Amino acid sequence: MWGLRAYIKPYWKFMILGPLFMIFEVFFDLLQPRLAAHIVNFGVVERDFGVIERTGITMFVVTLLSLITGVGCNLFASRASQNFGADIREALFTKIQSFSFENMDTFKAGSLITRMTNDVVQVQNLMQIMLQGLVRSPSLLIGSVVMAMLMNMRLGLILLGTLIVLSAVLFVLIRYSSPLFASVQAKLDAVNTRIQENLAGIRVVKAFVRSDYETEQFQEVNGAYTHISIKAARFIALNSPIVTLIMNGCLVIILLYGGNLVWNSSVRVGDLVAFVNYVAQVLASLLMVSGLLMNVSQANVSARRIQDVLKTQPRIESVEQEDVTSIPAKQVTFRDVSFSYSGTPDAKSLVLQGIHLEAKQGETVAIIGATGSGKSSLVQLIPRLYDVTSGAIEVDGRDIRDIPLKALRSSIGMIMQESLLFTGSIRDNIAFGKPGATQEEIEAAATIAQAHEFIAKLPSGYDTMLGQKGVNLSGGQKQRISIARALLVKPSILIMDDSTSALDLATEKRLRTALKKLTQDSITFLIAQRISSVTEAQKIVVIDEGAIVGSGSHEKLLATCGVYQDIYRSQFGREEASDYGYRSTIRTYTSE
Repeated sequence: MWGLRAYIKPYWKFMILGPLFMIFEVFFDLLQPRLAAHIVNFGVVERDFGVIERTGITMFVVTLLSLITGVGCNLFASRASQNFGADIREALFTKIQSFSFENMDTFKAGSLITRMTNDVVQVQNLMQIMLQGLVRSPSLLIGSVVMAMLMNMRLGLILLGTLIVLSAVLFVLIRYSSPLFASVQAKLDAVNTRIQENLAGIRVVKAFVRSDYETEQFQEVNGAYTHISIKAARFIALNSPIVTLIMNGCLVIILLYGGNLVWNSSVRVGDLVAFVNYVAQVLASLLMVSGLLMNVSQANVSARRIQDVLKTQPRIESVEQEDVTSIPAKQVTFRDVSFSYSGTPDAKSLVLQGIHLEAKQGETVAIIGATGSGKSSLVQLIPRLYDVTSGAIEVDGRDIRDIPLKALRSSIGMIMQESLLFTGSIRDNIAFGKPGATQEEIEAAATIAQAHEFIAKLPSGYDTMLGQKGVNLSGGQKQRISIARALLVKPSILIMDDSTSALDLATEKRLRTALKKLTQDSITFLIAQRISSVTEAQKIVVIDEGAIVGSGSHEKLLATCGVYQDIYRSQFGREEASDYGYRSTIRTYTSE
């Protein structure tokens, strides 16, 4: 928890007022047994109703003051803890937004969700408990012991010895339960990850009738989480019975010994009643302290998990921001670029190796190759979603690692393989990269993307609300909205990663025609699975097993590149391909 102290500072006033009010509440609670003893000794025993009446009124006033101060403490503690938790959640979300894909691959989405929800709730609840119980419990415990010993030292020593035994028992319980709490959170990560994967791929699960299999997989991770949770709960469950058993044993001894002292007139009845009340307060405070220690142990695990995220440095860091919002890219150059997702230059782990490539303004560079050849990996390096392992990518002769990330990415329009849309209106989704876009600009981008026609037919048009990931649209409609979103920002570099796979040939042809005018001043990288989609590109790059094996026009590659010939033959058939005199073995290639 100490590592999260920076998020407590803004609420230091509440952090002071809460415990201060609690100290007053404890003071008033400690007065009650004394007042009760006074009633017994001088009111009941002496049969003085006036003493009983006056002391009873005093006890009522003290109780009322205790209530007021307790409520005040709760209000201040709640204000501090809730804001504390909200600030941590916001900090986590902001931090995650700065993560590179490598960071996200390390933590996994399910684990990050657990940390932002369950772990934050753990530390938030601990803060609430600490501002109330951390002052009340120890103060009440120490105050009750001191007051009890002041009343009778012999009985007080019995109470003190009991506390020493309890402290040793609680130490053992906490020591063995703390590692279990870490395991509980790790198993919860696995549960959340499984849920997230299943919900994201629910269509695939149903299409392949794998609901039973997914249920079995979930039962496995859920069973593991349940098992470790029960194991941890056993230690927590032992806490209260052990404290109660030992303290009740202490109370029995005190009553036996104290009763004997009263019989021998060594102690007054009222003092014994007050002492028993103090023992009851010690029991209550011990239960709170032991529960608090368990909460501290549990929350410390969550706090470490939160700090792991907050302390993680993004693998891809931006240079100091310049006073530019975008860059007018005229040339993109790959210089001996190699890349592996592990970040190591080991040849076995390289996804791309020795890439030399140049693209100029106004050019469309098409990239084609087999599944897993590295096409998508190649274009993801341009906006620095990942960093190159070796070599360099330059924009206008400047290494992209020397360009501020915001300026670089603002100059790039990227259409991913998966058409990811957000909950909200179609207008908001198209204007995602340019929130201030006018309706005319949005419609112009949608028209080029061949989306305006179907959007206009919807009952609410551009105000049509989309479900999560655009579930109420077809695949082709989602792709066209994604294309419109990228075109709206009028990027210097346009990357289309197999973004027309769901479009029919006629729609794709109209899209390519509309794009020609818009992209004449841009550099376009086009990944496609159909050769018919790339034949008009000024440059076609063929990638095989992470290396460029051919580059040039459609006609040139048909004549010189065996891999391209095989792709062509797999899509158009042997007879048409035989017109070119090819004799290589047929292989089937698809997009990544």
